[in-house]
Formats: sequence, C-alpha cells, structure tokens
Amino acid sequence: MAEIVNLTPHPVRIFPSDTPDRIEPGSVTPLRVITPSTQHRPVRLGQRVIGPDDLDLGVPVERVAFGAADAGVPPLPPPVEGTYYLVSLVVGLAAYGRDDVLVCHDTVRDLDGSIIGVRALARPHRF
Repeated sequence: MAEIVNLTPHPVRIFPSDTPDRIEPGSVTPLRVITPSTQHRPVRLGQRVIGPDDLDLGVPVERVAFGAADAGVPPLPPPVEGTYYLVSLVVGLAAYGRDDVLVCHDTVRDLDGSIIGVRALARPHRF
C-alpha cells in the first residue's frame, strides 16, 4: 500500500462516505486519521508583499505575489515512489503537475460549522 505523508499542521480525519455533512464530534468513527508528519515541517504557500494598492474600496488592499516557496517556507519534498503528500488546497493548486500531491475533499463539519474531517482526498487537476 502507498504511504500518505501529512504535510499540514493538523491531523486529517477520513470519515465513511455516508457520513452526514454535519455531525456531533465523536458520533462517527473515522476510517483513518492521518497525523502530521514528524519528519517534515508543514508546507505552506510562499508569499511576498509587493506593495500597497489603491482601489478606493475603504479597506486596505495590497499586491501580493504567491508562489510554491519563499524564504522560510519549506518546499514540497521531492517525489518518492509509493508516497503521496497531503497538503492544503492552496499548496496543492500551486503544485499543479505533481502527481504525488493530495488535498482534502468533501468536508465533514461539526454542528457549529467547523471542519472536523473529510470523506475523501483528491488529486488536484486543472479544467
């Protein structure tokens, strides 16, 4: 079986496909809990503030460049046969073209609306 390395800062709970959209925490047992990697730091999308932007909206707006890596932001590890990397959606979209990247999909929320898990993982692809 292939390995999933969680490069997010939190455990990811995978619930059965028939789990309702909202549940009381603890009422449904996850199929699997994927804990964050102890060998890798969480991967984040790099960003660099270019400067202020004046759009006359009544709120501050800045121009920001986003990329796969920036100073202090750990990059994705190199591909390893039989290993998939679980990352945030924004990192997964920035890593388009990598076949070994997974993101959370089909969320499950608690009764207050906070995400507590997912029913599936997804491999990002463009339309």
